[in-house]
Amino acid sequence: MSLGTAILGAICGMLGSFAVLRKQSLLGDAISHAALPGIAISFLITGTKETNVLLLGALISGLIGAFWIRGIVKKTHLKTDTALGLILSVFFGFGMMLLTYIQKLPNSNQSGLEKFLFGQAATLLARDVWFMAIVTGVCVVVLLLFWKEFKILLFDADYAKTLGFDTKKIDVLITSFIVIAIILGLQTVGVVLMSAMLLAPAAAARQWTNSLSVMVILAAVFGAISGVMGTAISANQNNLSTGPVIVLVAAIFVIFSFIFSPSRGLLFRQIRFIQNRNNLKLHKTLAFMFDIAKNHKDISHPHTIKILNNFQGFTRRSLSKLEQKEYIRINGRMWSMTEKGYHFAANLYNQQVAKDD
Repeated sequence: MSLGTAILGAICGMLGSFAVLRKQSLLGDAISHAALPGIAISFLITGTKETNVLLLGALISGLIGAFWIRGIVKKTHLKTDTALGLILSVFFGFGMMLLTYIQKLPNSNQSGLEKFLFGQAATLLARDVWFMAIVTGVCVVVLLLFWKEFKILLFDADYAKTLGFDTKKIDVLITSFIVIAIILGLQTVGVVLMSAMLLAPAAAARQWTNSLSVMVILAAVFGAISGVMGTAISANQNNLSTGPVIVLVAAIFVIFSFIFSPSRGLLFRQIRFIQNRNNLKLHKTLAFMFDIAKNHKDISHPHTIKILNNFQGFTRRSLSKLEQKEYIRINGRMWSMTEKGYHFAANLYNQQVAKDD
């Protein structure tokens, strides 16, 4: 079971990266909900609870929903988010209506359809894991073969057209694989939570890098770890569903990345903000000293620190840092500007004048 959830997390992370970068965050939610009517209709037609049959119906329904979204966006004036919300609500409403109807049938207790709402990883069989592994392998091969096309379409579709690429086919290929990944996860995570499994690893990976290849790899790793850890936690605790626990572990990766990533993390952003503010204080203090020193023939002409403290932002701490940088010297309550500090302030002052002009 751990291997199956790890494979699922990896493929969702890889393909979710494209959904996140294409600003289609609701696509996973819409397709997973759009798959519900397909599951119900497959059961009504075949009368079997065979997982592969139900997932085939989900795949067909999900693909229909995905391409309806594309058609609505291209043939109407509606935005993508509107089309996603429309398909999500209509298909999910239709699916819930069919499930309500199925519950009243004599064989409804044998359907096993409820596992597709919130997932049931315990129902994964060895053949399901092998099937996930094969699909993941195919996805990796396709990504490697069409990496250049995917990358160009992702960042500049118009440029891709000028190079002669068939952007429609490439877009259909990406969308189809995203739908397949979502359908694979329905049995484990469920319709309701599948979008989080698709987006969370990719959102976490995006915080750590600006490289598409690195992001795809990181998202796959985050997704796989989330699957393994979520499965392990639910297996060691009673009455814990595997799907929700996997999603919660993935959410922890997202929160950790949002806070601690060096380039975009909130913590380091706040640290940089404080550093920039402190540097600004130092520069303002040094510029003020420069204004005093340049009016005297001797730049070491002494002035009391008390003068500086009459101005907002000029603190003893700022003076101490300037002394550490060897821009000024302090002797008791007297200060003097060094040659190094004078020339640095002169360059800073000239830059400021140029910007003002």
